[in-house]
Amino acid sequence: MSPADAPAIAPPKRKEKKRETQREKKEEKTLHVPRYHVVLHDDDDHTYAYVIEMLGKVFGHSTATAFRMACEVDLAGRVIVDTTHKERAELKRDQVHSYGADWRIPHCKGSMSASLEPAE
Repeated sequence: MSPADAPAIAPPKRKEKKRETQREKKEEKTLHVPRYHVVLHDDDDHTYAYVIEMLGKVFGHSTATAFRMACEVDLAGRVIVDTTHKERAELKRDQVHSYGADWRIPHCKGSMSASLEPAE
């Protein structure tokens, strides 16, 4: 049998990758995770040193940032110390609550107070 007499064999068909159309791309939805503020509340039972130390250890804030936040909580009565997803915000709030009393003030009974609020 000569090559001219051989039956023609088509190469295997390749599956074409489906390309997304512009319309399909527009229909994709972005999932937005709700964000929450961790709010620190003022009291008279904690020193600036305590607040600065706690914000550094719990949130990783620099001394300068923590000092600015300590001033704001003292003047305004509250300060947003972090904005994050709900689970991390709850963890950070709980870490503030469990940080302990300010040893610099003998009558200090415990940690500072923090709460969560939805970020807009």
